[in-house]
Amino acid sequence: MFGYKSDGIQHSGLWTPELAEPEENLLGFHDLLEIRFVHAFRKHGVSLQAIRSASRQAREIFDQSYPFTCKRFQTDGRSIFAMVFDETGDEAILDLAKRQYAFKQVIGPSLYEGIDYTGEGKAQRWYPVKRSKAIVLDPNRNFGKPVLSSTGVDTAVIYHAYLAEGKDAKRVSMIFEIPAAAVDAAVTFEHRIAA
Repeated sequence: MFGYKSDGIQHSGLWTPELAEPEENLLGFHDLLEIRFVHAFRKHGVSLQAIRSASRQAREIFDQSYPFTCKRFQTDGRSIFAMVFDETGDEAILDLAKRQYAFKQVIGPSLYEGIDYTGEGKAQRWYPVKRSKAIVLDPNRNFGKPVLSSTGVDTAVIYHAYLAEGKDAKRVSMIFEIPAAAVDAAVTFEHRIAA
């Protein structure tokens, strides 16, 4: 994400971070979503060189700073990987480019699930818990930190209150004037990310 040094050569990151602070490595909302895709490609054996090339080509074709999470990548990504194979010869890329099943396996619904898009196809918000809209990461709410969708209360705040109140979800729900189910959702989410 932020680049690396190998054999004395400095390699830049795959893209320019959303929150470009020279002194700190910070991730923005779109960076987080792109990282999910890069991780999936790497797990499938795609080289960083091929991912870098695919990212560059997709940025140019889609005119998007964050191409993997743009809606068009779901359908046009295979043709981008076909071009990248011609450039890199990466066998994992060939698998993605030529085999519909392999592409759907990597860029399947699980990576796009829970992401809401704008009319232009840009990622707008993400509901990270499968089949639930209780928790949302939205750059327009609470600086993109995970919040309860219905109230906007930070999940970490709910979790810390839960711990402070002796793990009494009913008491926390009364303090924040939210349903006990919302407290349970926040606590479950925070446990999941802490693990």
